[in-house]
Amino acid sequence: MNSIPIIDLFAGPGGLGEGFSSVRDQKGKKIFDIRLSIEKDEHAHKTLRLRSFYRQFEDGKIPELYYQYIKENNKKKQESLLRKIKEKYKKEWENAEREAWHFELPYPEEYNKKGEKKGGYTEEEIIERHKEIDLRIQEALPANNEFILIGGPPCQAYSLVGRARNQGISAQDHRVHLYKEYLRIIAKHHPAVFVMENVKGLLSANVDGLKVFDLIKADLKEPEKVYPGLNSPRYKVFSFIKEPNYFDEENFPVYTNDKDYLIRTEKYNIPQRRHRVILLGIREDITFKNYSVLKKNTKETPLYQVIDNLPKIRSGIGRKVTGTNIKGNHIYKTIRNDYTNWIDAVNEYKEQLDSVLRNELKNFIKTDQTGVNYIKADLEEENNPLYESWYKDDQLNGVLNHESRTHLKEDLGRYLFSSLYLKAKGEFPRLKDYPEALQPAHKNRKTGKFADRFRTQKPDQPATTITSHISKDGHYFIHYDSSQCRSLSVREAARIQTFPDNYYFCGSRTHQYHQVGNAVPPYLAKQIAEIVKDIFKKKNNVL
Repeated sequence: MNSIPIIDLFAGPGGLGEGFSSVRDQKGKKIFDIRLSIEKDEHAHKTLRLRSFYRQFEDGKIPELYYQYIKENNKKKQESLLRKIKEKYKKEWENAEREAWHFELPYPEEYNKKGEKKGGYTEEEIIERHKEIDLRIQEALPANNEFILIGGPPCQAYSLVGRARNQGISAQDHRVHLYKEYLRIIAKHHPAVFVMENVKGLLSANVDGLKVFDLIKADLKEPEKVYPGLNSPRYKVFSFIKEPNYFDEENFPVYTNDKDYLIRTEKYNIPQRRHRVILLGIREDITFKNYSVLKKNTKETPLYQVIDNLPKIRSGIGRKVTGTNIKGNHIYKTIRNDYTNWIDAVNEYKEQLDSVLRNELKNFIKTDQTGVNYIKADLEEENNPLYESWYKDDQLNGVLNHESRTHLKEDLGRYLFSSLYLKAKGEFPRLKDYPEALQPAHKNRKTGKFADRFRTQKPDQPATTITSHISKDGHYFIHYDSSQCRSLSVREAARIQTFPDNYYFCGSRTHQYHQVGNAVPPYLAKQIAEIVKDIFKKKNNVL
């Protein structure tokens, strides 16, 4: 079977693409070929481009210069190494540049009352952007060859958290219609198969009394109704986890429960309770037998199995609260970020907490290591079931993107209390459980809105959903190891998301967190890709 081309829209750092590109045939040949990945965020795009460069080489033949680059802790030296990569491997880098495209897919125009542009694109700009997109897709695909479309249209409008914050969504919110650019490409280019991912909130979202999910399914089934004149075929929309309840008179699948499209990742060997809607679209002219679904694991993967043996690092410490001003805002004092100041702070809180929890924590880690871009380490991963087959890279000999945040001194006390409380009682504390001295100064902290503002991840269970909010603070992702007294690092979040250890995230630490939180878990994507591979094997007269 020839390699199957893939176009990846709204690609983020490439989680879906990584899963698809990892699938091999019995001879070790790649089944899927990522031909174009489109992403608007400049930092995620750089990550995509670098990973594309990595994929230009056969397994085991990755150039040493690549590893020198991702392991370098000095920014200026790293920039110099990147220049050498571009010079020495010019063809491979050009291929990566061609595949990873830094571009924003357009959404409908919108104007304020004065007629001034305030967001989106004008009709003329949309037309020009569509021409540019269509040309790039046509250039990326081999002549007369079938392809797969993958991607997750931006989902802020459907997010349950965002909806609560914004008091619902309306038809005028342009974010509701972002999926239509994905739909337009289906209508224009007629992929054999598409895979579309979105948040759980999509199932309950309503616009003007209509269920958004019903509207999207109807559009995906018949793109021609939204984009007439493109001669678009119809698509059968399947679930990845359940066979249809029945097929209608036209042999289209019917599901009686929308939750049949909801993938609970902890059921599929992902160490995280991430629940996402993922749709499988198959062009109506394609016939195949023995429809398969994802296979559930026999037991869930607990968090400790994938992060426990990473190098131990202490949290940073940057400042403390010294009072409030007349407006009620905090006044801060800077604290030098060294081990002495850190250990003094956590020991101070430990003394206070001994009387509350009678904890058994004897010692904190004795290292000034807060982590860096690359830490050399010999990892022993006896408990990690996916380490040898998925995470490991023998050429890496260490850990990437493993650096702690610099925290407020008072937050160190809260992190310490939360992790010790979990160890003692088997559950992380709600805000009401904290000693008064550790209570945050929020005016409405006692209303219940901030009840679980601080959450220690449980080591014996899959982690809670890694979201893009992890880029803003680590309060919801406190490490269970009290001796480190910190939130999760980017690499720990990436392990939870099942990114291989040699997957390097570009940009600042904040940008790295954001990319990891927005991604589809690559190991889940691999399992999805195996199903798509079988469809291509069985379908009629396509390859």
